[in-house]
Amino acid sequence: MSALSRRTFLAASGTLTAALASRIASGQSTASASITAGEVISRIKQHVGVPWMDKTVDNLLTGSPGTKVLGIATTMMATLDVVQRCVAAGKNMIVTHETPFYLHQDQTADIADDPTLRFKLDYCQKHDVAIFHFHDHWHRRHPDGIAEGMVEQLGWQQFVNDPADPKKLTFPPTTLAAFARQMQTQLSATTLRVVGDPKLIVRTVQTSWGYIGREDGIKIIEQPGTDVLICGETREWELVEYVQDSIQAGNKKALIIVGHVLSEQGGMILCANWLKTFINEVPIQFIAAPEPFWNPANPPRS
Repeated sequence: MSALSRRTFLAASGTLTAALASRIASGQSTASASITAGEVISRIKQHVGVPWMDKTVDNLLTGSPGTKVLGIATTMMATLDVVQRCVAAGKNMIVTHETPFYLHQDQTADIADDPTLRFKLDYCQKHDVAIFHFHDHWHRRHPDGIAEGMVEQLGWQQFVNDPADPKKLTFPPTTLAAFARQMQTQLSATTLRVVGDPKLIVRTVQTSWGYIGREDGIKIIEQPGTDVLICGETREWELVEYVQDSIQAGNKKALIIVGHVLSEQGGMILCANWLKTFINEVPIQFIAAPEPFWNPANPPRS
């Protein structure tokens, strides 16, 4: 073990011990069999409200069904930084919306010996971390858990056309520039990007939180009643180019690209609150994944 790894291990272990002592002092249950990772997943399956698919990425990726859970954290993306902060907060089960292993399907055979992957896996093993990838069924929930959570985070509930489908909204007329600034402020976004005339009047908006490809994106933004499409990310040489050409051809359209992490983070805030409705044996907390990019005009403080 390197000196850095040893320091990280000792610091996190001490924090977990302190978290356990705090639970004892506050009268929370510390029984070794209070709840396991497998039991948490079983309850999620029971409460999500849609049939569980045989083929899905929603699986336990580290730990085991028998891992004893001290606390649960929800997050948009279980980066190493997030995993370490979860451990420091006494949360050894992580419900992550996106993969922790750099590929949506969580396949790692091609990078099995990669030192970064090995460091992350070893860290999870040392700290008894159970990571549950919770993507497909949270989106399939009615309403979509990510879409509902993003509407709540942005304070847009009153603008939703149909609560059963919170991806379509109608707003009082406002300029694209003002609309985008409001989003940027509400999400604390530093690298939100916009395609379109800043003076465009925005009324009707459709959202596709996370990634959207060319085919689905064109189907949405070409609709006569859609002024703006909001997404997390897309390919610049496909959908972005199409929107540019549509505007050049005379159509009054716009595209707002939030960034993948911030475009789905609200959904995992909602997920933490949802889990609390049927899991009370251990504390549950949302832990944010940081926006991965920064703007040179405003670099982060080291």
